[in-house]
Amino acid sequence: MHKPVMVPHELISFIEEGDKFIIVGHQEPDGDSVGSQIVLGKALNRLGKQILLCSAGPFSRTEISCYQNQFTSSISDLDRYGARLIIVDCSILSRTGLASLLAGLPTAIIDHHEPGSYADNSSVLSPVFIDPQAPSVTFMIFSLIKALGVSLNAEEAELLLFGLCTDSGFFRHTTDNDAATFEHTAELIRNGASPQRVFKAINGGKTFNSLVFLGTLLSNARSYFSGKLIVTHETQEETHRFGLESRDSDTLYQLLQSIATVDAVVVIRQETPQNCTIGFRSQGTVDVSKIAEQFGGGGHANAAGASIPGTIDEVWDKLHPFFEQILAPS
Repeated sequence: MHKPVMVPHELISFIEEGDKFIIVGHQEPDGDSVGSQIVLGKALNRLGKQILLCSAGPFSRTEISCYQNQFTSSISDLDRYGARLIIVDCSILSRTGLASLLAGLPTAIIDHHEPGSYADNSSVLSPVFIDPQAPSVTFMIFSLIKALGVSLNAEEAELLLFGLCTDSGFFRHTTDNDAATFEHTAELIRNGASPQRVFKAINGGKTFNSLVFLGTLLSNARSYFSGKLIVTHETQEETHRFGLESRDSDTLYQLLQSIATVDAVVVIRQETPQNCTIGFRSQGTVDVSKIAEQFGGGGHANAAGASIPGTIDEVWDKLHPFFEQILAPS
């Protein structure tokens, strides 16, 4: 069974000694990043702290679009003055997309990914609260909030469950060693969280266009290395035609990973004429985080992401050798 890492005393002191905090997550936020930031912000606010929630966006996932107005990507000198920075759900400042606005602040990191390089954090490199075995950062935020002596209300408990269910695929990725995840879930439910509402928030509210868009991305899919790798792509024209709100990445990954031969899935999106974002998924035999790290990205062994300059074809040419080394017959 996973035993949660103890909240570092240095992190508690970092929070207790500060009066003003900027809380930021990674670019292209998801439910775990958003839920962690909001609930931590509310907890610190109840402790009398001044809070600013920041995100570079975009809030393209339909289930988190309703929270966008709680975040800002504009950080003034006044916002920075006297502030401490808490980075959640990533350990590299550049992955926030706001590094130029946040560099130099006293910094704490809360993350459940394998530790990245802290070299681009030119400020204090600790405290660092990292637990790669935790199913989500919201799982860790709950431990931190309890260590700070702050209680949860029902809305906050549900946001923490929302983040947990986002990163666990609503427990699809939970193994036989993860009893602590369900004990944690039971505690959130006792605090007022509703699994039914969370399921509807994550899986409901889809548009007709999202299904058509999903079909387009499935038709773009190509198989490599005897079906071990599936790669699909999204062009800028397709993004403009269907809209960001029609993206349904979770369902896309789930469908592609259901193919019997598949070890890994790659989704390449042309976000600008000069740049693509990449989503990686693995069934466990390929550590996609190691590939993402080669391009300045990161994540988990089974789920990672990166941003790579170039067109879809150029980016695939860069990625192909890494998968060929792993998946091609020897």
